[in-house]
Formats: sequence, C-alpha cells, structure tokens
Amino acid sequence: MKKLTLTVAGVLALATLPATAADLRPAAKAPVAPVVAPFNWSGFYIGINGGGGWGRSRHSFPLTGLSTGDFNVDGGLIGGTIGANFQTGAFVFGLEGDLDWSGIKGSTACPNPAFTCETDNRWLGTVRGRIGYAMGTVMPYVTGGLAVGDIRMRTISFGSETETKAGWTLGAGLEFALNPSWSIKGEYLYVDLGTATCGTGICGVGADDVRFRAHVLRAGINHRFNIGGPVVASY
Repeated sequence: MKKLTLTVAGVLALATLPATAADLRPAAKAPVAPVVAPFNWSGFYIGINGGGGWGRSRHSFPLTGLSTGDFNVDGGLIGGTIGANFQTGAFVFGLEGDLDWSGIKGSTACPNPAFTCETDNRWLGTVRGRIGYAMGTVMPYVTGGLAVGDIRMRTISFGSETETKAGWTLGAGLEFALNPSWSIKGEYLYVDLGTATCGTGICGVGADDVRFRAHVLRAGINHRFNIGGPVVASY
C-alpha cells in the first residue's frame, strides 16, 4: 500500500512539472504601438490661387466738387503664391506673398451724364504676415500686410490713366494639409488701395480722384517643401 501511494504521488508530481516550468518562464512583452508625432507646418511652399472680388469705387472731381458717389466693382482673380512657415508649439508664424491677375472693375455715369466713369483693377499683389493655430492637419489663421495693385481710371469718350498704388490688406483663412507635401486653403481678404489721381485734361476738365477698395474671397492649393510631417518613433 505504501508503495502504491508513493507511485501515485510520483506520477502526480511528474504531471504537474510542465505547468510549473511554464509558469516560471518570463512572460512575452506585448508589442509597443508606434507613436505618431503631431503634424508640423514648418517649411517653404509655392502654390496657385483663384477666386473673386467685389467692392466699391468712387470718382471725385475737386475742381467742380462733384462726385459719382460709390459704385460697385467686381470680377475674378487668379495667380501664384509663395511663402514660408515656422511652427513653435501650436502656433504657426508665416510670411506669404502672392501676385494675381485681376478682373475687378465697374462703371457708372459721371457727374456729366454724357460720360461714363470706369475703374479697373488689372493686377493685385500682397505681402502678408500670418499667424495660425495648428490643430493637427487643420490650421485657422489671421493675416495682414501690404497690398499693391494698379487702378486704371477712365472716362469713356474722354481719356484714361493707370496708377500703381500701395495700400493695406487684412483677413483670415483656413488651411488643411492633405499630406506632408500638399495643402489646400480658403481665405478672405479686405483690400484698400487708397486713392489714385487721373491728371487734369485726361479723365476730364479737372483732375479725377479715384478710390478703390475690395473684398477678396479665394481658394488655393500649395506644394510644401522641407516640411516636418508626421514622424513615427522607433523602438
């Protein structure tokens, strides 16, 4: 009986040995998921943009004290963009310039209704600072700076003159990164080119002071260089 008991105990010990040995083996490590860094907006870019503008113009004749009053101007724009961003934390600081062909124009009756007064903006450029707030691949921003463009002043059946004017612009936009190399944006700009003057005897008997301001709404696509896209950490 004693031998039988010892035999059974030995069999049970051998049966439990593999499980005990397995419990003593070190547990396998679970794979570590890669960590993706936030999207980085820093870098240079070039792009194209297009849209439309609308606003107001006015022809004033100091010699007579008469004016057309404000009248509507509108038209399309298309052109190119170049810029650079630097991101620190969630804030993105940038400098952007663009140059667009512009078809923003309009006309109205002059104070002498025998003539028509016309304003025509044929090109428009801006150099602006930008401050954005990065939310991953989405970045709202505010922007403002220098605006430069031509104002073509014309009194139909009389004469015309063109003057390049520097003014200012202020606006806001939203940019979305499709991937580290491409982004799309939509933006609004208010542009004020001030007042140009058509000389005496060109647009009328006296000088003609022409005011121009416009609202610009446009979309663009940018190709980005040296941009720090998502980085996958390795272990």
